[in-house]
Amino acid sequence: MKKLHYQEIEGNSSKFFLLVGILGCIILFALGATYYMEHHGHHVTGMTNQVVWGMPHVFAIFLIICASGALNIASIGTVFGKSMYKPLARLSCLLALALLAGGLAVLVLDLGRPDRLIVAMTYYNFKSIFAWNIYLYTGFFAIVIVYIWTMMDRTVSKYYKIAGTTAFIWRLALTTGTGSIFGFLVARQAYDAAIMAPMFIVMSFSFGLAAFLLVLMFSYQWTERELGDKVVIRLKNLLGVFVAGVMYFVIAKHLTNLYATEHHAVEAFILSDGGMITKLFWIVQLGLGSILPLILLYSPKTANSRNAIISACSLILVGGIAQVYVILIGGQLFPLQLFPGMEVSSSFFDGVVNTYSPTPAEILLGLGGIALSLIIVTFAVKFLKFLPVSLADDVVDPHHS
Repeated sequence: MKKLHYQEIEGNSSKFFLLVGILGCIILFALGATYYMEHHGHHVTGMTNQVVWGMPHVFAIFLIICASGALNIASIGTVFGKSMYKPLARLSCLLALALLAGGLAVLVLDLGRPDRLIVAMTYYNFKSIFAWNIYLYTGFFAIVIVYIWTMMDRTVSKYYKIAGTTAFIWRLALTTGTGSIFGFLVARQAYDAAIMAPMFIVMSFSFGLAAFLLVLMFSYQWTERELGDKVVIRLKNLLGVFVAGVMYFVIAKHLTNLYATEHHAVEAFILSDGGMITKLFWIVQLGLGSILPLILLYSPKTANSRNAIISACSLILVGGIAQVYVILIGGQLFPLQLFPGMEVSSSFFDGVVNTYSPTPAEILLGLGGIALSLIIVTFAVKFLKFLPVSLADDVVDPHHS
C-alpha cells in the first residue's frame, strides 16, 4: 500500500479561472438580486402573507441538509473505523462547512432586515426550535473546524477520534433540529409529523453524499489526479442505499397520513390535486430524483460508468431541491385548518389554497448560496492541503494487489 500524501492544487489552469469566474459572477448576480429585494421590499418576490418561506428558503434548507450529509463520509472513517473513507475526511469536513456557510448566507440575506440577525443571536426563546438552531449551526462550525485541526496537525492528532465522534453526534442533532422545525409546526397539516426529523437525517445522507461525490470526481478530473474505481464504486453503492432510504421514509410518511382521516385533504392536495406541487412530487422528486438514479447506480450497463454516476448524483440533487420545495412550499399552499370540521369563509384567504411563483431574484439568491459554497471549496483546496495527491486503489485499499 502506497503512503498517502496531501497537497494543494496549483490553481493556475484555464479551468480553474473559468470556474472561479463563473462562480464569482453568480455571487455578484445574487448580491444584486438581494439589493433589489431589500430596496423594493419583498412584495417584488413571489412571497406573500400566506407563503412566507419562498425559494431562497428552499435553497437554504437544502444546503443545510447537504452540509450535514457531506460530513457523513468523514464520520464513517473516524467513528466506524472504515479505512477507505479516512483519506476523504478532510474534503468531507471542508464541503460540510462550505455548504452550511452557503445555506446560512441565503437565510441571512433573505431576512428582509439582515441586521435583525443580531436580535436572533442575543435574545433566545428556548421554546422555539429556531433559537436552538442558532446553537446547532454555530456549534457545527466550531466542532468541524476542531475536527479538521486534529487531522492536519500531528500535535493534536490524539484528539482525532473524540473530535470525529463529537462531530458525528452534533450533525445528527443539527439535522434533527432542521427536521423538527417542520415536525413541531402543528398548525400546518403537511408538516405536523414526528417522522420529519428522521426523514431529514436520511435525506442529508443522500443529498450530502451526492454533492460530495460530484465535488470529489470533478476535483480529481480537473486537477488530473488519480481517483481509483474502488472509492467511486464504494461511495456510489452507499449512495444507492441512502436514496432507497429516503424513498422509504417518504412512502411511510404519506401512508401514515393517509391512514389518519384528518390528513386526507392535505394528502390529496400533494399527491393528486396540487398542480405543480403534485408534478414536482411524482415526476421530479420520485421519478427523476429517486427511481432513475437507482437504475443508473445499479443497472449492469451503467453501474460502473462514471458519467452515469455523475448523472445520478446530479439527478439526486435536483430531486432533493424538488423534495424540499414540495415540503416547504406545498405545506404553505394548503390552507390552515383553523376550525377542523367546519367551513371557513372570510376576506383573509381562510380555507383558500394559496399560490406561489418564485421570481428570478429569489432563484438567483438561492443559486448564489450554492456558488458561495463551491467557491469556498475551490480556494480552500488551492491554499490548504485538503486533497490527497492520489486516491488510486493501491493507496486507499490496504488489501489491493
